[in-house]
Amino acid sequence: MPEGPSIVILKEDVQQFTGKKIISVSGDASIEISRLKDKTINSFKTWGKHFLICFDSFTVKIHMLMFGTYRVNERKESTPRLGLVFEDCELNFYTCSVKILEGDINSHYDWSVDVMNESWDPKKAQISLGEMPDKMICDAILDQNIFAGVGNIIKNEVLYRCYIHPESIIGKIPPNEISQIIAECSIYSFEFLYWKKKFELKQHWEVYTKSVCLRCNLPIHKKPTGDRKRNSFFCPNCQELYI
Repeated sequence: MPEGPSIVILKEDVQQFTGKKIISVSGDASIEISRLKDKTINSFKTWGKHFLICFDSFTVKIHMLMFGTYRVNERKESTPRLGLVFEDCELNFYTCSVKILEGDINSHYDWSVDVMNESWDPKKAQISLGEMPDKMICDAILDQNIFAGVGNIIKNEVLYRCYIHPESIIGKIPPNEISQIIAECSIYSFEFLYWKKKFELKQHWEVYTKSVCLRCNLPIHKKPTGDRKRNSFFCPNCQELYI
C-alpha cells in the first residue's frame, strides 16, 4: 500500500491538470462518474494515504489500496477505475477506491494529524498516544487518525532509529522516547519522499526487509506484531522492549 510520501509525489505529478476542465469521464468506479464531466479541477490535495481531487462543491477521494496505479497522458490495456480526459491531456487511475465527499473538504479531514501537512501537530499526537497507554507502539504508529500517511515501512524504520521494540507498550515507554518517535514519523516521511524521488528509497532502508542489524551484527527478527498483525522487522538486542 502506498504510504503518504508516494501520494505527495502523485499530487506533484498531476499539477498540470489544476484549473483544467474535464471533457469526458470513463471508468468502472461505483460513483456517478458523469457528475465530473464539464467540471473544472480547483486543486489537488493529500491527506495521509488519500489523494483528493477538489471541485467547487465536492471532492473525489482516491485510495490506492494495495496495488493502485495511475497514468499521466497514457493508458493501460485494462479499464480504468476512473479516467479523466481534458482538452489536450488525460489522467487515469487503476485498481483503487474512488468515492465522492460532499461539501467543503475541510469538513472531512483533520489536517493536523497528517505527518506531511504544514498543519501537522505533534502535541496532538502526544495527547492521542497518552490516551492509549495499553496499546503496542507498532499499532499506534499505523493509526491514521494519529499519524496519517505513515505505513509499515515508515513504522519499522522509525522504531529502529529510536531503538524501540515494536511490541513496547505505550504507557511504559519514557516520555522523551515517545516525543522522539512522534518527531521521527514526520522527519522520516520527508526523507522517504526525497529518496523516492531519486529512485533510491530501498538503498536507505536500515531494518525493513533486512536480515542483519547494522548496529549489532545480529539477526533481525521478522514477526507479525500487534492487533494489526503487520510485519515488524526489529533487533531484539538494541531495540528496547518496554512492557
